[in-house]
Amino acid sequence: MARYVATIRSPWSPERAFDYMADLRNFEEWDPGVRSSTLVAGDEPGLSATYDVKVSGTELRYETREFDPPARTVVEARSKRLRSYDVIDITERDDGCEVVYDATLELNGVLKVADLLLGLFFRRIGDKAAAGMERALEGQKVG
Repeated sequence: MARYVATIRSPWSPERAFDYMADLRNFEEWDPGVRSSTLVAGDEPGLSATYDVKVSGTELRYETREFDPPARTVVEARSKRLRSYDVIDITERDDGCEVVYDATLELNGVLKVADLLLGLFFRRIGDKAAAGMERALEGQKVG
């Protein structure tokens, strides 16, 4: 299992940051590994929202598992090869908000033996995505 956690301090309000981060159609704006993200179920972000996200030659279907504006959203994708579980927590601060993006990637079946290598690879991908979040949220990585 590979895990990446990034904390971004942003001058944005929690509501604005939540609206942006909870809408996975914005993935491709800040995560350089995402080629496209399309809302395929539901009319807008929320518990009924499902997204098809194309990353590195594969497509993952993310389903919203939790949706608690403006504080928390959780999305999950499952395929034969892997499971991705992403938690976004947003906390109000005097000068804006703090966004914590906690992503877990887990290989399934016989691929599980490659989890250690996945962790190293995932850290590099996560660092690029965190830099993109910094730009998109007009903030700074603090953790």
